[in-house]
Amino acid sequence: MSGGPGSGSGRVISRWWRWLLAVPFVALVWVPSYNAIEPSVWGIPFFYWYQFLWLLLTAILIIFLHHRTE
Repeated sequence: MSGGPGSGSGRVISRWWRWLLAVPFVALVWVPSYNAIEPSVWGIPFFYWYQFLWLLLTAILIIFLHHRTE
């Protein structure tokens, strides 16, 4: 076998980084964990700002994974 860029253990390691995408999925699918009004931030209930926070965190995570697995 050749040692090209798509082969070897480096490719396997990069696949494990993709499992980090499951973190935001689980955090948002498990609704009882954030189904609350308090604590509110600037009058915005926890239910809403928690989801918005995960939107930003997921975007940062996708950018990180893109650079990590390139």
